[in-house]
Amino acid sequence: MSHGDTVPLHPSSQSDIDEIENLINASVESGPSTVLPARPPSPPRASIPISSSPFIASNIPPPAPSSTYQKAPTVPPVIPVETQGNGRPGIAAVGFGSASNTLTEPVWDTVKRDLSRIVSNLKLVVFPNPFREDPGKAMRDWDLWGPFFFIVFLGLTLSWSASVKKSEVFAVAFAVLAAGAIILTVNVLLLGGHIIFFQSLSLLGYCLFPLDVGAVLCLIKDNVILKVIVVAITLAWSSWAAYPFMSAAVSPRRKALALYPVFLMYISVGFLIIAID
Repeated sequence: MSHGDTVPLHPSSQSDIDEIENLINASVESGPSTVLPARPPSPPRASIPISSSPFIASNIPPPAPSSTYQKAPTVPPVIPVETQGNGRPGIAAVGFGSASNTLTEPVWDTVKRDLSRIVSNLKLVVFPNPFREDPGKAMRDWDLWGPFFFIVFLGLTLSWSASVKKSEVFAVAFAVLAAGAIILTVNVLLLGGHIIFFQSLSLLGYCLFPLDVGAVLCLIKDNVILKVIVVAITLAWSSWAAYPFMSAAVSPRRKALALYPVFLMYISVGFLIIAID
């Protein structure tokens, strides 16, 4: 077949070609379409220098070391002090013992410290001193070793004075003194007294020292008249020693209720000293 020969198209194909030509002509006749303006170029960015070292040197100078910096002093908390009616601090407000750590000190240092405390408290309680008018200051460093020693010593002295049943005499004397001190302390607390329980026991125990001296004197010289005189003096001494501490712990209206049982216990101990033969 030569190039001049033509092949007729199928009617459906001819109609498709005619439709495409019509669309092209229509788009040319309608004119060029509106083209949106191009986006303006972005401004140039600052270049970041690249260094081979992992740390980049800074141009900011380091702060100068301050030679005048001082640590702020720590201020201990202020503990409110409870005062009595006369404006003085109560006996329980300053009646706490020493708070120093003594777990790692040598045994001999502990013994010397305890003996020194016993002697110091004994002077403050039973001997005239300027601190008797301020019971809280006098017994700030209270302890129980001194009262325990005086109770045991008085019981031993009474048992040595007895001719028979020495062990029973010691047991009775020890029980009366220990139970009496506890009962007197509870009585002061029930009356609304401002005193620490063990501090009260310490005071009552130290006030037994004059009666201990009287019991030793009665053991040396067995004379009834001498016993009565010695016991009367030592009983007055013990009562005088206990008066300012116990009276300062309660209100003035309840002073008699707090002091009467104390005098009664000391009188009972005095009768034991006289009666035992």
